[in-house]
Amino acid sequence: MPKITVCVPTFNRVHLLPYAIDSVLNQSEQDFELIVCDDGSSDRTPELMSQYTDHRIKYIRHLQNIGKSNNMRSGFDAASGEYFIKFDDDDRLTPDFLASTAAILTQDSSIDFVGTDHWIIDIDNVRDEAKTQENSHRWGRNNLSAGIVDNLLEVVFIQQSFQVGATLFRRKTLQELGYMQPNLQNCEDNDLFVRLALAGKKGYYLPELLMEYRYHAEQQGINRAIPYLYDKIRYLESYKFESEKIETIRKNRLTETQLLLGLRLIEKGETQKGRELVLAGQSFSTAKAWTGLGLSLLPVGLRGKAFNALRQVRG
Repeated sequence: MPKITVCVPTFNRVHLLPYAIDSVLNQSEQDFELIVCDDGSSDRTPELMSQYTDHRIKYIRHLQNIGKSNNMRSGFDAASGEYFIKFDDDDRLTPDFLASTAAILTQDSSIDFVGTDHWIIDIDNVRDEAKTQENSHRWGRNNLSAGIVDNLLEVVFIQQSFQVGATLFRRKTLQELGYMQPNLQNCEDNDLFVRLALAGKKGYYLPELLMEYRYHAEQQGINRAIPYLYDKIRYLESYKFESEKIETIRKNRLTETQLLLGLRLIEKGETQKGRELVLAGQSFSTAKAWTGLGLSLLPVGLRGKAFNALRQVRG
């Protein structure tokens, strides 16, 4: 049995997948298995994977697209390591990620997972120090001390400091929780960390830049935003927290997400549903809500330009 299972779910990223795979093969800790689970890619991913001869690499290919979280679950179900990490096919691990995080889990059996900070890189694998610092500040990692996190629910829900692709878990802990929720294509990582915190699991933060998260054009656009916002609403509606502080934040985020989704749907031409969501989320920003309702009166063909012009005015 390998010490660590590394899972890389992939879909039509043959141009970036080799960087992810090589980052695992180049780890200073070599006691691992690597599972690449392919969600029905239509590019040259099968051809690429046939070129790897390392016996530690397992390739799971789904002939049809089964969805992001279901694909991730297939990799998890095939895992045999004591520890487990899943990171995306457009990201990379730094050479000491596995060694540094596994050492902490080995030293203290009460710790369930170890999360680290991460670099921001571009499409050409260039690290951006300014964006990295900005990202660490935005998600509250620059205020986290090394060690076991005491207020874990606040850290993972309010600050959202832990990034699943930069976190090594005990596989047994994930099995207890059922790992990722099936059929949840976005926010599945946020949901997992919240469930871990509510179950009383222990998280450890290691303030080192041990993973590389890639920003690129494929992540942007209205067609990606709309499914994400739908899943974010589903995620936020699935909880009701005992803490008044956290529950107030949950409700506020829910109304914000309803408003944002409503505006996106109006922009795309799904006018009636968009208006309903804008009205549901109007308490977050009355000005944005009424602006969106006003733009919904425009012909659909003009809405994209109007929304873009408004975004530019707002900076």
